[in-house]
Amino acid sequence: MNSDDRPQADIASQILERDNQEQQALALLLERHLTKSDRLLVQKTQMGATEAFIGSVTLEWLDSRVRFASQLPLFRQKFDPQTDNVIRDEETIDEILQRPLDWSRQAPLTQYLAARKFHKFPAVLVVQSPAWVDNPQAPEWDESGRATQSAANFLSLDRNETIGLLDVSETVSIFALDGQHRLMGVRGLMTLLKTGTLQRYNKFKKPIGDPITIDDLIDEYQLDPAYLQSLAHEKIGIEFIPAVIQGETREEAKRRVRSIFVHVNLMALRLSKGQLALLNENDGFSIVARQIAASHPLFKEVEGRNPRVNWDSATVATKSTVLTTLQALNEMSQRYLEHKFPHWKPSEKKGLIPMRPEDEELEAGIEEFARLFDYLASLPSYKKLENRTETPQMRRFSFEKNGGEGNILFRPVGQVAFAQALGLLVFKRGLSRDRIFKKLRKYDTTGGFSHIETPQSLWYGVLYDPNKKRILVSGRDLAARLLVYIIAGIKDDFERAELRRELAEVRTIEGKAVGFDGEFVTPREVGLPPVL
Repeated sequence: MNSDDRPQADIASQILERDNQEQQALALLLERHLTKSDRLLVQKTQMGATEAFIGSVTLEWLDSRVRFASQLPLFRQKFDPQTDNVIRDEETIDEILQRPLDWSRQAPLTQYLAARKFHKFPAVLVVQSPAWVDNPQAPEWDESGRATQSAANFLSLDRNETIGLLDVSETVSIFALDGQHRLMGVRGLMTLLKTGTLQRYNKFKKPIGDPITIDDLIDEYQLDPAYLQSLAHEKIGIEFIPAVIQGETREEAKRRVRSIFVHVNLMALRLSKGQLALLNENDGFSIVARQIAASHPLFKEVEGRNPRVNWDSATVATKSTVLTTLQALNEMSQRYLEHKFPHWKPSEKKGLIPMRPEDEELEAGIEEFARLFDYLASLPSYKKLENRTETPQMRRFSFEKNGGEGNILFRPVGQVAFAQALGLLVFKRGLSRDRIFKKLRKYDTTGGFSHIETPQSLWYGVLYDPNKKRILVSGRDLAARLLVYIIAGIKDDFERAELRRELAEVRTIEGKAVGFDGEFVTPREVGLPPVL
């Protein structure tokens, strides 16, 4: 080494040594403070006039230290211990900071944490409220009722006062402002880990069904008991805002906290069912529906052709050129494939949530569902799309502007009923698709799926409401059973009689039934059409 280089090397070595010593000193300092349960390392943020402190805590800590807003001393006289909600009346209406808790969400959220390997909850927004906040006589309030200090006791560790330690001792009340249902899910998880069971509730916290047990989760999702116990030590983001800031009155502080809650929720747009189906990576039926919507020739986007799938909304507008919605495809997938893959939908009795199927099963499901639409595309009604007929013309009723065919195959409810019937026939009764669609093509050629607004149609009163002149979503299951009947018949006399009675009932208006010729008859005179 050149003698001129040696001093430079020594200086570099000294700098590295000093950096190492400083890092060790910082580690010792942080370890000394962070081992104390009453202090939390946080970073201070400022947006507008709102200061906040961001850190992370274990799920176990969140369960033990964070409460619902309704449990604050402020609401002690108006607290419903059954639902953990504030009783709404003239005395509390201006005090309430949260929406009512929906306890039916606890079990699914808890299962999500326990059963999903890649689970993630967003950070919880909480309010930090030391004891003096609820004591108007405390010395922290001046003579005019204004706070002389912030409710957040923050010890800065840097010159810019951005990183430091926040007082989270037992004397400080902490309650969830945004994330109360996440807190509910974490509490459910801790209950499950501690007791081995978790009771399911309706939204008002009334027990329903059998409790979920750890054994249920282990059996259903092949979980390791040691892994489940480790969940308590996982960390979640947490953001603190002070219940009161310096210079505020108690009323001003409450208005500020309420305003933050409202605007946080206004900015968080709720996802539609279609958007949820688009994003769902765990439900096998949703995954299959999404793949078919994007790839099947009947639906995939083609240059020069109007889109055929509404990815967001659950309904199809009168003038819309789409053929269906992603939500309808999702329901079709479930109702068609549920007999082929019943385990994709866990037992409702145990109240468990679905787990993502294996890739091989998903591929098989996609293949089966694609085959259904291959056959559907062969129906005369759908063949018209190849000749540039637009979907509104096929969907509209004859009495609507520009008139149409009133075809149930171009209505989401009709499509779902069709898939439900076909799933039963193919996977439950074992009928071949060739045999089924040979009958359906003939039925479609004679207008069987069209003009449902006329009494001559089997679907009049079933999927079409003659009084309100609109689609009847409630008739979907009856429509599915009628499809099964006209394709394969019903051998059981009682079942056939019951189906005829239900058909007569939906075609009856003020004691008189509408026959297939459009004339009024007695309900007993309404019969079933012949089997195809």
